[in-house]
Amino acid sequence: MAFEKYGRYIKPHGDEWKTIFQRIMIPYIRPEIFPHSILPLVANHFKNPTASSDTDARLAFALKQFDERKADIHFMHEVPSGSFFRIKNGRVFQKKGLRVKRYECLEVKTGKLYLFNANAEVEIIPG
Repeated sequence: MAFEKYGRYIKPHGDEWKTIFQRIMIPYIRPEIFPHSILPLVANHFKNPTASSDTDARLAFALKQFDERKADIHFMHEVPSGSFFRIKNGRVFQKKGLRVKRYECLEVKTGKLYLFNANAEVEIIPG
């Protein structure tokens, strides 16, 4: 819709896209669709929407509370500092510390540092 209205020279997920996306979503921000606990977070997200709700950590975490979760899967913010964990593809990391909003983690195999969102789902490796 944004492309049709504004043409091909608009920025991906730029102001024009945000305006169209807001107009599309406003009718759906109501209690018949979203639980009352989520409504304020959804409304706040759509003041300045992003291409993925996962970039809005508070909204993503609130939405994930409604997902079915395996007992051995934890959110990154639940992993104790210094602990080892595995992600879905099998790579193993050690949680180092918090850097502003994301957690700095060392990949064991390569020694490279990576940043993880607080709501990333991981499997803690027992020490």
